[in-house]
Amino acid sequence: MSLTGIAGSLVEAWAELRTHKTRVLLALIGVALSVASLTTVVALADMSREALAQGSEASSGRPATLTVGAYPMNGEMGDPAPLREAFGSVVERYAVEYASLNLLTSVPFQFPDGVVQAETTVVDADYGVMRRVNLTSGAWFTETDGQRLAPAVIVNEAFYARLGSPDLAVDPVVRISSGTRVDAVVTGVRRNLWPEEPPAAYMLSEAYDRVGAVAAPGMNGPPMLELWVPEDLAEPLTAAIISDLSAQFPALQIDAYRADYAAWGDPYGGMQLAVGGIAGLVLLLGAVGLLNISMVTVKYRVREIGIRRSFGATSGRIFFGVMLESVVATFVAGLVGVMAAIAVAKLPAVQRQVAFGISELPPFPVEAALLGLGAATAVGALAGLIPAVVAVRVKVIDAIRF
Repeated sequence: MSLTGIAGSLVEAWAELRTHKTRVLLALIGVALSVASLTTVVALADMSREALAQGSEASSGRPATLTVGAYPMNGEMGDPAPLREAFGSVVERYAVEYASLNLLTSVPFQFPDGVVQAETTVVDADYGVMRRVNLTSGAWFTETDGQRLAPAVIVNEAFYARLGSPDLAVDPVVRISSGTRVDAVVTGVRRNLWPEEPPAAYMLSEAYDRVGAVAAPGMNGPPMLELWVPEDLAEPLTAAIISDLSAQFPALQIDAYRADYAAWGDPYGGMQLAVGGIAGLVLLLGAVGLLNISMVTVKYRVREIGIRRSFGATSGRIFFGVMLESVVATFVAGLVGVMAAIAVAKLPAVQRQVAFGISELPPFPVEAALLGLGAATAVGALAGLIPAVVAVRVKVIDAIRF
C-alpha cells in the first residue's frame, strides 16, 4: 500500500472517530483505564523493586561488592597496620575505582551527660557511594575531610539528639576523650537503622589514625576491605585477592566473598514475573472489551462499507481504514492512560510509600510508559483486525440491502 493510501486511510479513520464520538468515547474510556492500570502497576512495581534494591545496597553494598577479611589462625591478630597497607596495595594493583576500609570499633565521645563509647565505623570516602548512606542533613565525607585538623564525623539521629540537635551550619563540635583533647566536627546526620539504635558514628580512616582513640575492650574488630567491582569480574578478582594476601600473610586466614544482595541471583525476579502476569491480565481485559465494541460497530456500518465498495473502494482501503480507526483511537487513549499513571505515581503519598527510608527517589520508569503506549497500540491493532477482516468479506450487494 502506497504512502498516499496510508495517509488517506488515516484521514478516513480520524473522520470516522469524529463521526462516532459517543461510541468512541465510551470505548476509549475503557482502554484509557486499562492502560492507566497497566502502566501504574508496572511503574509502581519497578519503583518498589528499585527501592528494595537500594535498601539492600545500603546494608550489603551494590552489585558486586567484595568483602575481604583476614583472621588469625592462633587467635591473636597483632598489628593491623601491615594488613591495611596490603589492602591499599590490592586496590591500586587491580585498579578498583570504589573501595573502602570497614573497621568496626568504638570511640569515647563527650556528651552533655557524660562520656559514651559510641560504636564507630571507620571508612573511606567511597563508602557513602558504595552503601548509599542515607543522610537526613549535612553531607557525606569528601577526600579533603581526611586532612582536617578537627576530624569530621557523621552521626546517627540518636547521637545527634543526645548531642542536643545543634545546627550543622555552625559546625558543631563534639569532644573525643582519647587522653588528649580532640574536637571533632559533626558534618552530617544519617537515619537510625532501627528505632532504638544507640548513638553511632562514621569516621574517616585517616582521621581515626590521627586521633588514636582507644576502643573499649572487645569493641575493636578486624579491619575489612570492601570493593565495588563489575559483576563479571567478581569471581576472578576474588580468587586473585585471596591468593595475593595469603602469600603475604601465611599466618592469617584470608576470606574474600561477594556480600551484596545479588550474590546468589536477583531476589526480586519473582516480583517481576508476578507483575508481568497482572499486567497481561489487565491488558487482556482491555483488549476483549475493545474487540466487542469494534465488532458491534462494524455490524452497524455494513451498509456504509457496502456503499463505499460500490463506489470503488478497494478491499485494502476498507481493511486499513477499519483497523487504523481502532489503532488511532487506542493510541490516543493510551497516551491519556500513561499521563494518568504518571500523575498517580508522582503523588506525594504514593512516593512516600514506595521510597520510604531510601536515599534516592526512584524515577518513573520510561519502560512502563513505553509499555503502556505499545500495549494500547497493539490492542488497537488486534481489536481492529477481526472487524477489518469481516468488513472486507462483506459482499457489496448484501451490504447495500442490509
